[in-house]
Amino acid sequence: MKAVIFAGGVGTRLWPLSRKKYPKQFEKIVGNKSTLQLAAERLQSDFAWSDIYVSTNAAYVPMVQNQLTSIPPNQVIGEPQMRDVGPAVGLVTALLAKETPTEPMVILWSDHLVKKEALFRKILLTAGQIISQDPERIIFVAQKPRFASENLGWIEYGKEVIRQNDLPFCAFINLRYKPDVATAGQYFASGHHAWNLGYFVTTPQFLWKQYERFVPNLYQGLSRIAAAWKTGKFNDVLNEVYPTLEKISFDNAILEKLNPSQGLVISENIGWSDIGAWEALKEALQEAEDKNVTQGKVLLNNTQDSLIYNYTDQMVVTIDLDGYFVINTSDVVLVCRKDSVPKIKKLVESLNGTANEHLT
Repeated sequence: MKAVIFAGGVGTRLWPLSRKKYPKQFEKIVGNKSTLQLAAERLQSDFAWSDIYVSTNAAYVPMVQNQLTSIPPNQVIGEPQMRDVGPAVGLVTALLAKETPTEPMVILWSDHLVKKEALFRKILLTAGQIISQDPERIIFVAQKPRFASENLGWIEYGKEVIRQNDLPFCAFINLRYKPDVATAGQYFASGHHAWNLGYFVTTPQFLWKQYERFVPNLYQGLSRIAAAWKTGKFNDVLNEVYPTLEKISFDNAILEKLNPSQGLVISENIGWSDIGAWEALKEALQEAEDKNVTQGKVLLNNTQDSLIYNYTDQMVVTIDLDGYFVINTSDVVLVCRKDSVPKIKKLVESLNGTANEHLT
């Protein structure tokens, strides 16, 4: 079974730690390892390093290779230009469709936490077994929701279709990306909706057929690139063709057009969290809702429900804070209320073209 970890995002919602030149998936956000390292290491020992691929931005290839030295260099694939997730997934699919067309593959992301790693690996391996038996399928790995989030995608599932290794795989109904608050509340109460993690197991051959059927122009461009794979012309063809590909999300390109009967969903509590923003990181790491989350040299006085991350040798001291985030880096100190975090992305975007653009 192959695993593909996507690590190409910029992550402006975790600014000022995450920057264009060194985005969040390479930073030590949890303990002393990056989330990219954690994503790869949680696959051990059920996946060999030779079975793991990483898709990233071309500029980040050296960072990936520096942090994941055991992955073969030619399995770190750098996109010369960001063209959204549809082309990114399609590129890796096209290459694996040449290499191992009928071997199950799992698509994963580099900026997540998964606390129940043994259960997570059991789910992946079991899904791989099902796909090996029925390769014309796609299995979505979902997280049982902990609250009614309007900031995450949701997946609706029906009755149990297959039970294997004491795990229930249910009928796939549909997807919904970031519903409004009221709808998220309905999903949470329904008992048959889960958080959609963007994780799925299928075969390269099956997914590649969907590209040919649903996005033929994208399929043709990616086919040209795949034809040069493992030849001396690969980088030249990649740099020539990839920037011309249509910008389209994976959901719009494939999933929204997929026959639901070809999908299965497994929804379990794997302790998953998307730490793409500071409030999500706090939710993932806090012992209780009003507890503090800290890193680095921090001294708290009458402070609660706050996240204080210090990446300098200076001491950060807080007094009488409630529901605040303080992020201290070598060149930026961010202080904001917890409910103001959504404004960070717009603030970072506003720095483009200014004297402070170097801070983005």
